[in-house]
Amino acid sequence: MKRVIVGLSGGVDSSVAAYLLKEQGYEVIGLFMKNWHDDSVTISDECPWLDDSNDAMLVADKLGIPFQTVDLSEQYKERIVDYMFDEYQKGRTPNPDVLCNREIKFDVFMKIALDLGADYVATGHYCRKGIFNKGNEQDGSSKEIYSLLAGADNNKDQSYFLCQLSQAQLSKALFPIGELTKPQVRKIATKLDLVTADKKDSQGLCFIGKVRLPEFLQQKLKPKEGVIVEIPAEQDYYHTISPNFESNVEELQYLTKKIDYKISDGKIVGKHQGAHYFTKGQRKGLAVGGTIEPLFVIDTDVVENVIYTGQGKNHPGLFKSALFVTNEELHWVREDLTLKVDETMVVKARIRYRQTLEIATLHKVDNGLFVAFENAQSAITEGQFVAWYLDDELVGSGVIS
Repeated sequence: MKRVIVGLSGGVDSSVAAYLLKEQGYEVIGLFMKNWHDDSVTISDECPWLDDSNDAMLVADKLGIPFQTVDLSEQYKERIVDYMFDEYQKGRTPNPDVLCNREIKFDVFMKIALDLGADYVATGHYCRKGIFNKGNEQDGSSKEIYSLLAGADNNKDQSYFLCQLSQAQLSKALFPIGELTKPQVRKIATKLDLVTADKKDSQGLCFIGKVRLPEFLQQKLKPKEGVIVEIPAEQDYYHTISPNFESNVEELQYLTKKIDYKISDGKIVGKHQGAHYFTKGQRKGLAVGGTIEPLFVIDTDVVENVIYTGQGKNHPGLFKSALFVTNEELHWVREDLTLKVDETMVVKARIRYRQTLEIATLHKVDNGLFVAFENAQSAITEGQFVAWYLDDELVGSGVIS
């Protein structure tokens, strides 16, 4: 009998995942990860980790499976929280959920599970896993390859959050609810009378409960007043005619180049408490009134502590048609599809969760990879992940540099 350890988060998805595995004949153990100690930044009444761990325990009890809690808050602080502060300080916008899956659930947590004699680790993610054999033409051998596929529920597909998983991690992972839709999952939970059946989906950082990000960041990144500048859409650099390019790479470098904004390019329209609290594409929290259309952040300068904004969601400062990923931050889920220098691949890609997939071409160069989109994308944000797919399979990802 194969043993599976389920990361029970106290939500409906992982509860039903545990039930399905038990039905399939696995020996199932529920494990709750405690990743957070500091209650001063959680919004106290809204699902702190204690409620979640209680719910997870009640579900395990109802399903008749063993349950225990593991405290990973030290590793979480080191690998996720410190990394986040560091990224925000550099003016980048990290994605803690993607990191939490790579660093905590499928690394620290997975090691604990395997030490407990588990054959697999399962989570309540809406995605699927495929397995096939691929032959090696040179020596006639074949090896098992694991693929990460989108969840059957288009509305809830969470493959993006797992875009940094490796073949080794996928080989030990199970996603029991990947073939189901959210309403089907809720229906099963209701039928079983699980305490989590009607529980709302958790928001906020993975497993921390609801954290107010600005307050969370203010613990480390001290507020400092700076100016908000509005850049007019008529600015020259938005309307220059692009030069003739000697090569494809030269054109890609041109398309990914950042505009070097200066305060004198626009007018000062307000003040803010720290450029590192803001991210590209952000509209809320600027508190500047009196414009015809709302202001959006088009760039932040954390060195000079300036926020550059533009009016309306169609402002040219928001759009770019290409991005770059360095070799250090490039990751192939399907290692066998890794591009060599000068190779290209047409894919569908997204630069944030829930964004519809957009046609793009990957171009591998010496120091990294360009992703060139057919349509210009709004608010391509440094520090976020770009993930690319072939059909419904996520094959690779990287950090936008």
